[in-house]
Amino acid sequence: MNIEFRLANIEDLQRIVEMFNRATNNMNSIGIYQWDNVYPNADILALDIKKEEMYLAVSENEILSAFVINSECDDEYKKAKWNYPDLPYIVVHRLCVNPEYQNIGLGMRAMLEVESIVRKNGIKAIRLDAFTENPIALSLYEKLGYSITGYADWRKGRFALMEKRL
Repeated sequence: MNIEFRLANIEDLQRIVEMFNRATNNMNSIGIYQWDNVYPNADILALDIKKEEMYLAVSENEILSAFVINSECDDEYKKAKWNYPDLPYIVVHRLCVNPEYQNIGLGMRAMLEVESIVRKNGIKAIRLDAFTENPIALSLYEKLGYSITGYADWRKGRFALMEKRL
């Protein structure tokens, strides 16, 4: 499968919202209640696009996955004992793999693309949060070398705060 990574544009929004809705329903069906109609919603996803922070993996005009990278983080991130507090960092948000293309390594490919983008920009660390009741995401990040540095508590539950030095 030939995969291209590119910035999302506003014309992609409807298909992105539909993918996130399918992914949410899929997670709910296996007992992972991480996302819902409140988060992430169409307004949040549209803002990600407008700020040019959402990337898509596409193949033959099909959206395979999406992720957001920026330097923004919630105050809950202050609870972590970051291993590299003095390094410049980027935060990964809303990594989503289209349910029709799961279990073929797209989450891994997306995260490797994140690392490539971050390296090209001279950033030395990546931070993210992962729902503690999502073993799929936790396993992915651990395989990639991310370590848990603390925990945050949001509306949907507890999230592991994770970090990796590049």
